[in-house]
Amino acid sequence: MAATTTPIGNLGWPAADFRLADADGRVFTLADVRGPAGTLVMFICNHCPYVQAVADRIVRDTRDLQPLGVGAIAVMPNDYRQYPDDAPARMAAFARTHGFAFPYVIDESQDVARAYDAVCTPDFFGFDAALTLQYRGRLDDSGMRANPGARRELFEAMRLIATTGRGPAEQQPSIGCSIKWRVP
Repeated sequence: MAATTTPIGNLGWPAADFRLADADGRVFTLADVRGPAGTLVMFICNHCPYVQAVADRIVRDTRDLQPLGVGAIAVMPNDYRQYPDDAPARMAAFARTHGFAFPYVIDESQDVARAYDAVCTPDFFGFDAALTLQYRGRLDDSGMRANPGARRELFEAMRLIATTGRGPAEQQPSIGCSIKWRVP
């Protein structure tokens, strides 16, 4: 499996609004998940080994960011008709298994992934209180390894954003499986 990395730079753009449903049909917008000090938009899926390796650490970091005023949402952008492991019922099971305390929604049209220029799963976008992009990087340096002792790069970046409004000067790209785009 070839890994895809996210582009570096291009910070400062505003978060694109969305209206997406989870596997149970509950609809969430950017305003619903926006935190008073920052917002984390994550593109993930169920079948990606990179996501599977870090899912529990995503849960830990989003839980630890909540008291700092950072809201979070996970968006599943893949064409689940071609990749049935990412189908809504399996999304719900994945979220339950890992104890997601944030919405896990489906980007059925893939328009949100395109608006954010998401390229892989996982792909992390950290916004400040004004919803301006301040972080586009990785969770940590673990890749597909289970490495609970890895430096918490995403957590540290979002904590910095929550307290100062600015992301870190140095950011490492996320690495993961390419988004499975729907073929027209």
